[in-house]
Amino acid sequence: MSAYRILYHHRIRANDGQAVHVRELIAALRRRGHEVLECALVPKATPVLSGRSAARPSFWQRLSLPRTAVEVLEVLYNRKGRAMLRRAAASFRPDFIYERHALHCRAGLDVACEIGVPLLLEVNSPMVTEMQELRLLRLPWLARRCERAVLSGADRVLAVTSVLAAMLIERGAKSENVRVVPNGAQPERYGSEVQHAAAAVRARLKLAADAFVLGFVGYMRPWHRLDLVLEAMLLPGLSPLHLLLVGSGPALPMLLARAQQLGLAERVHSVGEVPSDLLPPHVAAFDAALVPAINPYASPLKLFDSLAASVPSLVPDQPNLREIISDGQNGLLFKPGVASSLAQSLRPLVADRALARKIGAQGRQSLLEHRFTWDGNAERVTAMVEDLLQKGAS
Repeated sequence: MSAYRILYHHRIRANDGQAVHVRELIAALRRRGHEVLECALVPKATPVLSGRSAARPSFWQRLSLPRTAVEVLEVLYNRKGRAMLRRAAASFRPDFIYERHALHCRAGLDVACEIGVPLLLEVNSPMVTEMQELRLLRLPWLARRCERAVLSGADRVLAVTSVLAAMLIERGAKSENVRVVPNGAQPERYGSEVQHAAAAVRARLKLAADAFVLGFVGYMRPWHRLDLVLEAMLLPGLSPLHLLLVGSGPALPMLLARAQQLGLAERVHSVGEVPSDLLPPHVAAFDAALVPAINPYASPLKLFDSLAASVPSLVPDQPNLREIISDGQNGLLFKPGVASSLAQSLRPLVADRALARKIGAQGRQSLLEHRFTWDGNAERVTAMVEDLLQKGAS
């Protein structure tokens, strides 16, 4: 396969899961010998590691305005985005543009059309619908018009789940141009040395040898329903169960207070936010990993990390997650929002550690077999471009 020059455009400000996706895919593309030029207001390709002083947030990261003003700036960004892409393209001469879709953003489509190269559009949510449901959309007619133009104009639309793919087709994407590319993980991060570091994490938390650790990684919001775990911990057969929380968020103080009220404080452990390079030992310290709640079209990063770590994953029984998890084989499903169902899925694992390890190992094997990795996604992206360019040349 040819080596390509890729102009990677995004408009992400935060240093969150979106930034992880950007960094990981760029790194994977570069590992495969492609040149990638990141074109963004706030570049994300270089991660912030532990022990490194945090850089002062840029102007765009510090900016906080009323929602209407934010949307106006998002519309106006297209002028800046087009200018940045044109300057980059003039010297870099990309073979294609890869853009992470954003609200009101059509800069990538416009410049790809101008310079005559394909546009690959990565879409992680039905953004206009999502913002409307949150009652945050102030210019809906403009947002819908832009979304339809970009979805219909992109040469390939990369949806993270089949559920999302169907939604994007309804919103203007051409079905023949839509491809499903889930999120991924880097399994190499979960080698034997990580297991030693994981043991150190458990020792630091003073966990008993028989403690069964159910872990959650991420930003904790009330809708995640982590309170379900507390309810489950009170049910029969789960006395060895401990909850390990990695991250922060508005739901965390309430959750810890509730654990105190229920007499579970000694079985609930919060370690706060963990730098990306220290995350693998924490995930590997779990006996099982939890996705307590997720929207119906997402492809959760935390799921792929737990699969890579050979940690059995418990996820809500819904279509987007059944695309990855087969109950009892490479993970476990429970009825969304029902503590008793979560407890029912947990009991066999808590009672039989060998079963938990078996399902965890099968989870990692499924990740490797299906190439749910960043390197696998880089291969998918470049295979799409190879096909587009061949069709264009014929």
